Amino acid sequence: MTRVQNLFGNILRWFDSEAGLDHIDRTSRSFSFVRVMPFIALHLLCLLAFYTGASAFAIGFALVFFVVRMFAITGFYHRYFAHKTFKTSRPAQFIFAVIGASAAQRGPLWWAAHHRHHHQHSDREQDLHSPHQGGFWWSHMGWFTCDAGFVTDERRIRDWLKFPELKAINRFDALVPGAAAILIYGLGEALAVWAPDLGTNGLQLLVWGFFISTVVLFHSTVSINSLSHVWGKRRFETFDDSRNNFWLALLTLGEGWHNNHHRWPQSVRQGFHWYEIDVTWYGLWALSKLGIIWDLNPIPKHIQEETRQRDQMRRAQK
Repeated sequence: MTRVQNLFGNILRWFDSEAGLDHIDRTSRSFSFVRVMPFIALHLLCLLAFYTGASAFAIGFALVFFVVRMFAITGFYHRYFAHKTFKTSRPAQFIFAVIGASAAQRGPLWWAAHHRHHHQHSDREQDLHSPHQGGFWWSHMGWFTCDAGFVTDERRIRDWLKFPELKAINRFDALVPGAAAILIYGLGEALAVWAPDLGTNGLQLLVWGFFISTVVLFHSTVSINSLSHVWGKRRFETFDDSRNNFWLALLTLGEGWHNNHHRWPQSVRQGFHWYEIDVTWYGLWALSKLGIIWDLNPIPKHIQEETRQRDQMRRAQK
């Protein structure tokens, strides 16, 4: 009976992330195959590209949708919901929560709770996705497939629980990416009729614009877990093994300046020098000029001075 309950509970959690949580082992790090079947299917569906072929429009759409959703993840899921590095209005926070949810990386409250846990226990035994505890593949996506990584620890995000709309997005986290997939398919079918010269259709646009774009976005995001604590340079002697990595910063719109971030996570900006490209910061700065966000937390003067001193020491050692 328990096995049947677990089976149906995991299926229900495809649609309602709070279904049957009384029967889930919040400490289990075992692979939960049934629950992650949609995640596996998302990867396999990318192979349909061999059937649909490609078009410049479909690939361009995939790239744009990648960047828009990456910005929502890095700028809002991470720097806003997890770290509160700026302020915004309730409508704006909802809009960017929806855009972030379309990336199929669960809800904003789940994301923020896990990230706050990561900062508290970074690279120690309690850190669920540290490559120094579980190895590359575990830190990259294994943690995502276990029950310990599934539940939202509401104790860590009490500041967001007063917003029922955020709780709804978090609970029904499959709803937004599902709706996005349907809309993209419909757009492709409409373009096949209205603009046939674009050479796309519903299935092709769905495969490139949603399946492939989403999978690449997921692996780009979690590369910060698996690679930014292994490869790169350490400007600051933090209590973990976080590192700055230029290439990951380009891929993730600035998140690759991870050692900077772990030294001062309260800063809205993660590239501490002008030459440390932080596209998310540029986007947030632009939103602040439009009045959409405000009270952006700067890099404090003592961190700026420490940065200069660390760089001078490194140059002297060379």
